[in-house]
Amino acid sequence: MTKKFPPISAKLPVFMHGADYNPDQWLHDPKVIEEDIRLMKLAGCNVMSVGIFAWAALEPEEGRFEFGWLDRILDTFAENGIYAWLATPSGARPAWMSQKYPEVLRVGANRVRNLHGARHNHCYTSPVYREKVAILNAKLGERYGSHPAVVGWHISNEYGGECHCDYCQEAFRGWLKAKYGSLDALNRAWWTAFWSHTYTDWAQVESPAPHGETAVHGHNLDWRRFVTDQTIDFYRHEIEPLKKVSPELPCTTNFMDLFYDLDYRRFAEAVDVVSWDAYPTWHSAESDADVAAWFSFNHDLFRSLKKKPFMLMESTPSLTNWQPVSKLKRPGMHRLSSLQAVAHGSDTVQYFQWRKSRGSSEKFHGAVVDHVGHEHTRVFRDVAELGAALANLSDLIGTTVPAEAAILFDWDNRWAVNDAQGPRNKGIGYEQTVVRHYRALWELGVPTDIVGSNDEFGGYKLLVVPMAYLMREETGAKIERFVRDGGTAVVTYWSGVVDENDLCHLGGFPGPLRTTVGVWAEEIEGLHDHDKNALAMQEGNPLGFGGTYEVREICELIHTETAEAIAFYGDDFYAGRPALTVNRLGSGRAYYLAARVSDPAFYDSFYAAVVRESNARRALDAALPAGVTAQLRTDGVCDYVFLLNFSGAPARVELDGSSAASYSDAETGESLAGTLELPANASRILKRA
Repeated sequence: MTKKFPPISAKLPVFMHGADYNPDQWLHDPKVIEEDIRLMKLAGCNVMSVGIFAWAALEPEEGRFEFGWLDRILDTFAENGIYAWLATPSGARPAWMSQKYPEVLRVGANRVRNLHGARHNHCYTSPVYREKVAILNAKLGERYGSHPAVVGWHISNEYGGECHCDYCQEAFRGWLKAKYGSLDALNRAWWTAFWSHTYTDWAQVESPAPHGETAVHGHNLDWRRFVTDQTIDFYRHEIEPLKKVSPELPCTTNFMDLFYDLDYRRFAEAVDVVSWDAYPTWHSAESDADVAAWFSFNHDLFRSLKKKPFMLMESTPSLTNWQPVSKLKRPGMHRLSSLQAVAHGSDTVQYFQWRKSRGSSEKFHGAVVDHVGHEHTRVFRDVAELGAALANLSDLIGTTVPAEAAILFDWDNRWAVNDAQGPRNKGIGYEQTVVRHYRALWELGVPTDIVGSNDEFGGYKLLVVPMAYLMREETGAKIERFVRDGGTAVVTYWSGVVDENDLCHLGGFPGPLRTTVGVWAEEIEGLHDHDKNALAMQEGNPLGFGGTYEVREICELIHTETAEAIAFYGDDFYAGRPALTVNRLGSGRAYYLAARVSDPAFYDSFYAAVVRESNARRALDAALPAGVTAQLRTDGVCDYVFLLNFSGAPARVELDGSSAASYSDAETGESLAGTLELPANASRILKRA
């Protein structure tokens, strides 16, 4: 039976291919807009995001609205078979508003109010700003909610930042009262007896400040949670008038690459479809595999937030203008990086931007249409060729990624880890550690979900738990149940240390995971950059590989309780003590890695053995060259295997060694067998029953 999600929009049940479009920058020259329509069709672009920063064009002065230009754009789209994600323009308010209502401008952590400028420089709590947004959004909803060209609402743009004004201070106190109920409960949760920071009046509680309170970790953690909740509340305020008139139209807002300041796992609950903006720094090293693994992790994360296809809302068809070095995409990279998103679950490929701006900060940012203004460019040809390819891949729309492996990643754990003041305050490397473990699965072609503490783990065979410093009791219980029921877990150092309030677990680390992994972690040591140790595999260990591997940055001194040591430290006063263990619990097993191994070969061998042992599904049961990955989407009847070569060199994949399945090229229908040649930056989509 075919198992698919419905298309993001029934109006456009194919791959959405398009870009951010800013006709409000070209209203003085109608010929440009007329030419844009011709070029969109030539490039195979069928959808545009319109009006993202158009507030000044829509409401040039308070209460005076100008919709004629937008009427003409959308009507022209409809006449030409082009669709629109229509934006609310709240990402940057007009100057007249900042001048008349300075309260809409943000106040920094230093308690100084910002001047007008930039974008997202506004207070999400301000009653005036909320009123003005509601008025404009209601008018957009009433006017365009049933327009044939509109497929959905693009809410604001890349939400981010925080405000510390009086409105936000009161909102923060209200949030805390709702969470804790009393000051006594708050003081216990924040451990305010430390340094005599006990609160005796709610009015004493303020947001963290560089010239005030920053040392109470529970306080810092709750402030970050509040900022997320307040941003989500503002988003819900934005969509309310739109949903009232067009409940069937999906709403989204574009997330960003592993963005730090907002908990996207919570934010995803509020959007109808997840969308995000990907800007890899391709060609910044000898091999693009490091960059590719990081962005594959992001694609898997954003797909996993709602366990269904997502949108690549922004990418660049050529280069950026804001990274330290802006490299051109080499031949093949535009298709490769775009299909990378599709392979991990995206049902769209969209760009910033359609046409290059003539002035201001993004005038040199990549675009489909360059300043020269015609189609005779390398970038335009790359986009048009991809558009033609996507048009022939509509069978992929709504297909799923059948992951049997998962990695635990939580934002509040991330915040707590980086605020811990623990073994390495010069850089604890949480995100890099998570992606290091992920990369080993990526290189094996193992479809992987990125899950949170509130998710269920029962559908997986392999669960990786890297640096789960903040570990709730209930999450620990779920992981224990997962292992007892037959799952394989991999847990690392610096896990199970604090609870959800950033209070240390008592009774021994790793706290709620101690029974699961069968070890007691007595001490943890941070190593200087010039220090190193070694992890030596025990001969005849159950994983079946040996060797000695370099260790850097973090070493945890552990005692085995019910676990078996399968690798040991090689140096220092703890030479000979366990560094890697396995604990058999119920029908499953849990591995505990006590040190940060710096040698990639260890992760390659370790995860190859663990994946084989857990029987977690691979996209292709074949040896993959370094820098080549295989990713998988399926509709339950046909599998689509994406072979993506990020090695920077030609590579070969032996299909006959993968299985008895017969393969064909999903784009051409050509039968495939034997050795498949992949040039540098090549991408192939294979189809099998």
